Amino acid sequence: MKTKRFAFKMKLYPGFKQEYIKRHDEIWPELVKLLKGEGIGNYSIFLDEETDTLFAYQEQSGESSSQDLGKTEIVQKWWKYMADIMEANPDNSPVTVPLEQVFFME
Repeated sequence: MKTKRFAFKMKLYPGFKQEYIKRHDEIWPELVKLLKGEGIGNYSIFLDEETDTLFAYQEQSGESSSQDLGKTEIVQKWWKYMADIMEANPDNSPVTVPLEQVFFME
């Protein structure tokens, strides 16, 4: 199966950069296992400190992106854990804006 590239942006609340980094440095092993098991890898998140915008990039060899796994208990738990430091929807999922790929060079 061909690997797909997927990017989106999210919004961090001001002043929570270090807490966001800390939580991701301590990401739960069962969450990593789920993501990798669904074919999600090369997952990076970058921060634009001027705007507190998070830019996420991941590659998918399976059918799902990380944003498609919201029905799983571990993802719902992670969303709830993160909802106090970033913009979230009523179900605690992060507010995400998919980004269109306009250029790629291999």
